[in-house]
Amino acid sequence: MPISQHVVNSDRPRHEIAPSQNVARTMSSQEIADLVSSRHDKVKQSIERLAERGTIQLPPMGVVKNHLGQSVSVFQVNKRDSFIVVAQLSPEFTAALVDRWQELEQAQGRVIATLPDFSNPAAAARAWAEQFELQQAANQALAIAAPKVEFVDKYVESTGLKGFRQTAKLLGANEARFREFLLDRRIMYRMGGEWQAYQSHVDAGRFEVKTGTTDGGHAFNQAKFTPKGVNWIAGLWAQYQLEMRQ
Repeated sequence: MPISQHVVNSDRPRHEIAPSQNVARTMSSQEIADLVSSRHDKVKQSIERLAERGTIQLPPMGVVKNHLGQSVSVFQVNKRDSFIVVAQLSPEFTAALVDRWQELEQAQGRVIATLPDFSNPAAAARAWAEQFELQQAANQALAIAAPKVEFVDKYVESTGLKGFRQTAKLLGANEARFREFLLDRRIMYRMGGEWQAYQSHVDAGRFEVKTGTTDGGHAFNQAKFTPKGVNWIAGLWAQYQLEMRQ
C-alpha cells in the first residue's frame, strides 16, 4: 500500500536536495492496522482517543479501496503520530513500523536530507521545532516500550500458561490495580467467582480456556494467558503505566 502524499503549500526557503521535499507523507490507518495485525476500526478508535487526549492531532480523513474493491474511510496519519499510535496499540511493532517507513520512503526515491536556510531565523526555528517534535515522539515510544522490553527479558525462558496472579507477579503489578485495568479495558471479567477472558481475545490466541472438575465434582473454566497473551498484555500495561505518570 503506497504512502499517501499531501502537497504542503509553504513559503519557507530551503535548499532543495530533492524536489519531493515539499510533500508531506502519511500512512493510512488501514496500513497501520495491517502492520500490527489489528482490526481497522480498533485502530481508528485508538487514533480518536489519542486525539481527544491531545497526544496527537486528529488526522485528516481519506477514502481508499479495500481488498474487496469497496470504498472505506481511513485516517491519514503523519510519520510522527504513527509512532505514537503504534506504541499505544502494540509497542513490539515499533521496529516494524520504522522498517516500513524506510521501505516506503526508499521506494519513492525520497532523499531525507534537506537543509533549511539558516540565514532566515524563521526557517531555522521551524526546522528546529520539527526535529524537536520527532525526537519527542521517539522518546515517548521508547518510554512506552522500555518496561515491556525489560519484562520480556525476564519472561523469555518461560513458555507455560499463566493465570491472573502469576501474570500480575511477572509484571510487578498491584493485583487490585491490574484487576481494575483488565476490567476497564474489557480484557477479562468475573463470572461465577472465576476470571474469564472475552472471546475476542481467546480467538486472537492471547488466552486458553482450561476446563476441568474439582475433587468435589464442581466443573470449572479457567482462562490462562498464553505466552503471546503475556507478551501482549505487557505492552498494554507499560502504556497504562506511562499514562498514569503523565
